Amino acid sequence: MPAVVIVGAQWGDEGKGKATDVLGSRVDYVVKFNGGNNAGHTVVVGDQKYALHLLPSGILTPGCTPVIGNGVVVDLSVLFEELDALSARGVDVSRLRISANAHVIADYNRTLDKVTERFLGSRRIGTTGRGIGPTYADKMNRVGIRVQDLFDRKILTQKVEGALEQKNQVLTKIYNRRAVDVEEIVDDLTSFTERLAPMVSDTGLLLNQALDRGETVLLEAGQATLLDVDHGTYPFVTSSSATAGGACTGSGVPPMRIDRVIGIVKAYTTRVGEGPFPTELDDDAGEHLRKVGAEYGTTTGRPRRCGWYDAVIARYASRVNGVTDLVLTKLDVLTGLEQVPVCVAYDVDGVRHDEMPVNQSDFHHAVPIYEYLPGWWEDISEARTFEDLPANARSYVETVEAMSGARISAVGVGPDREATIVRHDLL
Repeated sequence: MPAVVIVGAQWGDEGKGKATDVLGSRVDYVVKFNGGNNAGHTVVVGDQKYALHLLPSGILTPGCTPVIGNGVVVDLSVLFEELDALSARGVDVSRLRISANAHVIADYNRTLDKVTERFLGSRRIGTTGRGIGPTYADKMNRVGIRVQDLFDRKILTQKVEGALEQKNQVLTKIYNRRAVDVEEIVDDLTSFTERLAPMVSDTGLLLNQALDRGETVLLEAGQATLLDVDHGTYPFVTSSSATAGGACTGSGVPPMRIDRVIGIVKAYTTRVGEGPFPTELDDDAGEHLRKVGAEYGTTTGRPRRCGWYDAVIARYASRVNGVTDLVLTKLDVLTGLEQVPVCVAYDVDGVRHDEMPVNQSDFHHAVPIYEYLPGWWEDISEARTFEDLPANARSYVETVEAMSGARISAVGVGPDREATIVRHDLL
């Protein structure tokens, strides 16, 4: 059996958690391979709603092993808060496995994230302030703390000392904050080791052995393609690789074992934080999408910026990730609109761009070119086959599919696990 990758094909919040959860009963392992608790998934099971931040969506599926891969940065306090909250609701969390090579968010990373954003003012990136970026920066600068370091206090102390040599200078002399005490950080991090120890393993080995046994591994991205540090709208991006390529480096599963990449797109577009957004709506239509779609961040509660479907970025995401299948979510949110605009290209200073502009400045000034598709008024939340949809809703799906670079294999028509129309098998 293969490894399958699920990625966001817009700016995040597309419904990856639900898509993963729908597939969860058919897979053996669900792996989070990038990001941290700066990204949230909301999964609805029956009348129960679960907001996950750090944990893979597979944690909700009995018999599935959830894995936090080496590409993730882990806030240990958030990890155990989530585990305790799920346990209190009767969810079995005993199967969770965490890579020994995953990096740990220390308190000084959170402090630096917040004070840096405030210092940047109007030039801020729009981070969640949870220390994600500074932790990835430490990883690249080779002064990071890994999960495995927590089990050797001497090594941990040396690494924290090395990290704080420069950071305390920055905190005290630039930001006028107090210096961070080495022993406080070491004590805080080692307070988690007893609970953490049974979960830690060589997850790359674990996953490759599972594939050797013929089991199915689902690799679940945090954030999305347009937030990828290499392929996104830089610098308004996350600090990790949120594309299919990142699935390999963030999990230890090699490329030749992946034979399906599933991209998740909303039937419209949203993003959180700063940065360009060609189809953004600053009017009643945008507020309508936000209200009907409940577009508020799972992690931060921030209102999401809303706009119409952008086929240009969908094509881009399909190409960058090698998407084999798209899942179109939240089609029901468009119900009741007389017509539904779809962005098919951009106008940049009088020049038409059918693909993403090469430079960021052009993208920032891109004006969407729309096609207008007829809307529908019928309630589609109970539709379970494509034929159950009204003709205009089917036409919308088929038109968007033709523009987006991959077939649409599933359509979401509501928040519940069952509210999904499957057009083509995803596994």
